[in-house]
Amino acid sequence: MTVHFIGAGPGAADLITLRGQRIIAGSPVCLYAGSLVPQEILGWCPDGARLVDTAELNLDQITEELVSAHAKGLDVARLHSGDPSVYSAMAEQMRRLDAAGVPYDVTPGVPAFAAAAAALNRELTVPGVGQTVVLTRTSARATPMPPGEDLGTLGRSRATMVLHLAVQRIDAVVAELIPNYGADCPVAVVAMASRAEQTVLRGTLADIAAAVHTAGIKRTAVIVVGEVLTAHAFPDSHLYSADRCRPPTDPS
Repeated sequence: MTVHFIGAGPGAADLITLRGQRIIAGSPVCLYAGSLVPQEILGWCPDGARLVDTAELNLDQITEELVSAHAKGLDVARLHSGDPSVYSAMAEQMRRLDAAGVPYDVTPGVPAFAAAAAALNRELTVPGVGQTVVLTRTSARATPMPPGEDLGTLGRSRATMVLHLAVQRIDAVVAELIPNYGADCPVAVVAMASRAEQTVLRGTLADIAAAVHTAGIKRTAVIVVGEVLTAHAFPDSHLYSADRCRPPTDPS
């Protein structure tokens, strides 16, 4: 039997993949983070499925659930919010499953930063303005950042930056980014992206912290920083250019 790590998407239940939905419907055990995974998704679990909210469990307890299900010959749908390739704590679970000889696979999901960009009606890579996206976070009470991955260092390129798990430190984030990006750099904060309670704030590094405090946003938010947020005068992409050399169309 297999443990299926599944990206449950950023919040809206209908943003999960068809593959993810199919696997959930066929798995008699489902582990999920109750504070992040919408209840509608759990409705796809088969009748009588064992549902385990991992919000209050530690890694050992989660691993025990996965190994126990495997020993009983039961497939497990292990749901992670967003896409499990980013900030999901999937790696340490995989390491333990490897040690226990339990097979697993991964089904990707819509990441929070993509849902935030959609809410903003913005492309994060705009021709001539920004072609690099830095996905990062801040440490605070979480695992310390590796050397060289502080915001001051990462911000030197002035690339579009997306910060997860950082809105609680918005004042410190702003202070660390202004030296490289400038106080007038466009910023957006998207909380609860794709959900009914979605909140979108737009501003600059000079005023975004005050807007966040006024709105009372303290969690489940993505911060986007960069000129792409307000870019209008930029060249068309070469992808669809009339000057681009294209292979001839086969008349047959």
